[in-house]
Amino acid sequence: MSVPTKQERTVCVLLPTKETLDITVGLKATGQDVFHRVCELLGVKELHYFGLTLVKDNEYIFLDLEEKLAKYFPKEWKQDSGKGSQRRSIPPLLCLKVQYYVENGRLLCERKARKLYYYDLRERVLRSECRQQEEVYFQLAGYALQADHSDHRSDGHSRGHAAYFQPKEYFPPWIIAKRGIDYLLCHGPKVHKELWGMSSRDAILLFIRESCRLEDVPVTFYRLQKDKKEEKGSALLGLTLRGMQVYQEVNNVRDLLYDFPWFHVGRLTFLGKKFEIQPDGLPSARKLVYYTGSAFRSRHLLLHLSSCHRLYLSLQPALKHLRQLEDSEEKKRYRESYISDELDLDQPCSEGSPRLSRHSTSSSGIVADARQVSTEMVSMVEKEKPFISAVSHGSSQTFGIDTSSKAQTDEDEWQEEGEVQTL
Repeated sequence: MSVPTKQERTVCVLLPTKETLDITVGLKATGQDVFHRVCELLGVKELHYFGLTLVKDNEYIFLDLEEKLAKYFPKEWKQDSGKGSQRRSIPPLLCLKVQYYVENGRLLCERKARKLYYYDLRERVLRSECRQQEEVYFQLAGYALQADHSDHRSDGHSRGHAAYFQPKEYFPPWIIAKRGIDYLLCHGPKVHKELWGMSSRDAILLFIRESCRLEDVPVTFYRLQKDKKEEKGSALLGLTLRGMQVYQEVNNVRDLLYDFPWFHVGRLTFLGKKFEIQPDGLPSARKLVYYTGSAFRSRHLLLHLSSCHRLYLSLQPALKHLRQLEDSEEKKRYRESYISDELDLDQPCSEGSPRLSRHSTSSSGIVADARQVSTEMVSMVEKEKPFISAVSHGSSQTFGIDTSSKAQTDEDEWQEEGEVQTL
């Protein structure tokens, strides 16, 4: 890594793979400059569904990539402090994280981008607490093992499980505590074995799809206050695949209060620290009022909300197109299996095959019917790419969003005094 000059600084970026990148930027660099450099170093053209985050007040905040980095980092970051070995302090840390979740992994056209998305979901699954859906975690562990290690090899297991399967890397702590290491070491490889023949690509696509069944995985939470005097916010706003959810948290247990699909959200209003949700079709007296705690959080929450909604609208044609392709391939596969009793069901899928195989759940655990996976026409991939690549983050349709702020001493640079936006 080159040594930064007086007009340059280093930023460390943590990837979903746990690897880090040291990025050298100028003092006037924006988040977009770092983002572009990350794409270059990773060899990825687009990371549409990712964002850069930093930790502020024990919470991950997605950067406004158009803003200068200096607005997010301590003032010392811009200062030339000392000489020699003491000249530079530890570089600030940014994290590359999924900012917009999708229900179909084929929306991520690049293999490297899809792999990063998969690793981000893996971490979220390990923190998931959907205790009534234990079978889903076994299913996901099977897909992850197939994605990571390809086909199950019994000869490798005879030498011990340690190098092959570590339960803590595939199951949340509460499942390990409930079932025990020995149980998982026994049943994890069994679930993996039943996926023999499935390509790594299909395993990742299925992992992405099935992880959406866990309500606390494809969601970003923001803590809110019910009133100004509340020290620690007891309300949680969750941005999901299809809208917003509001939870009440008591003793670290979340209780769902409201579920608003995007088409049921009439208006969102930000007034300084005040945040109002106006459900569509209801009188203004029925609006929900919460507090963000700072104008900084209000601004970034607004940015995330509006961009999530625009992306949701713009992705609907692509998702509809993918569902039609999958239904067409499913019907074709059914006809082929009906006509021929000698279909090679054990043939591994090609890496170019985009089809998501069907799966089932047995009473003893998860049994994915990987043996029904057959090699599909690569032409389906060619049908997907031009359509999905045309999807943009922008849309001319959205709900109304009002923002206005009162002057505050330490947060003037984040204020948008008297501004009203209808996006």
